[in-house]
Amino acid sequence: MPDSNRANASNEPDVGDVVVTVADVLAAQARLRRYLPPTPMHHAERFGVMLKLENLQRTGSYKVRGALNALLAARERGDQRPVIAASAGNHAQGLAWAAYRLGVQAITVMPHGAPENKIAGVAHWGATVRQHGNSYDEAYAFARELAAQNDYRFLSAFDDPDVIAGQGTVGIEIAPHAPDVVIVPIGGGGLASGVALALKSQGVRVVGAQVEGVDSMARALKGDSRLIDPVASLADGVRVKVPGFLTRRLCASLLDDVVIVREAELRETLVRLALEENIIAEGAGALALAAGRRVSGKRKCAVVSGGNIDATVLAGLLSDVRPRAPRKPRRRTQELHPVEPGHSKVEFAPVVELPNPITVDAPVARHTVIEEEYTW
Repeated sequence: MPDSNRANASNEPDVGDVVVTVADVLAAQARLRRYLPPTPMHHAERFGVMLKLENLQRTGSYKVRGALNALLAARERGDQRPVIAASAGNHAQGLAWAAYRLGVQAITVMPHGAPENKIAGVAHWGATVRQHGNSYDEAYAFARELAAQNDYRFLSAFDDPDVIAGQGTVGIEIAPHAPDVVIVPIGGGGLASGVALALKSQGVRVVGAQVEGVDSMARALKGDSRLIDPVASLADGVRVKVPGFLTRRLCASLLDDVVIVREAELRETLVRLALEENIIAEGAGALALAAGRRVSGKRKCAVVSGGNIDATVLAGLLSDVRPRAPRKPRRRTQELHPVEPGHSKVEFAPVVELPNPITVDAPVARHTVIEEEYTW
């Protein structure tokens, strides 16, 4: 996930007239299909939402899509430079895996205090890990300095056209399931921009999700560009101080809404996801689902963007958080009329709401079918 704050706006490259289109997303899909099989969809019945399980992606996050597409596109352009990135987690792991597969030299600058399991994951795939500073801001500035000194290609976690196009392939995989609204977590905006590019032409609403106090994109879209440090949150992967400039432009033109959820809602959703659906997600990975109850739609889909949660954090949540029991499903009955001789058509009686518990004294000639429908 974009584990990215930025020191200040002047550190960012000028995106100028850079344009990302649906054609770029389709080109990314053609590049990635030989390396990354589609991740599964899951119907979370108790939530009434379809889930796109990017927590089952290579390296446990959608981030590998953008990193791999960026390296493949650079190879097509003849750019053989080493790649450097600043990250405290998922972007670094995605870049390390992609560089390993393509034989590209990769350097990741990670702040001191970055999760040990993520540092180990980056090193496992052979990328060089440089730890610098005590915050992402310091790591970011150092990575940009190294890139300028050594002519490395600096690869942003989200504010890069190739990265955005790669993340958009999530939307292409969702499209055949015909949702009417898709909810995505927002940090720097790369995933939201790419998914919106892929789905808006299909008439699908795309809604972003952020956490209270970690809402830099929502504020930026309202014209508030103050540099406010994000608060501590379980969704550490989306703790972005300054959202991307390119992604901000795309989100402003493509997103239908941005929903802000409370930290308590996020924690409860993550625990319910683990206990009721047997799906392990990190904080940012459960964010879109947490926002689902605030979004209307008959066929909702939420992107579970990552599953790289620290085992100690997960154990603490499972021990401390006691989620409310989900509402009981509505029960409906459908009565089958007996089939007359010479007729093959079965006629259904009107649906009848019955109290709970259900007692039906139906004639022998009729059969009662009970179907359960779960609600949030």
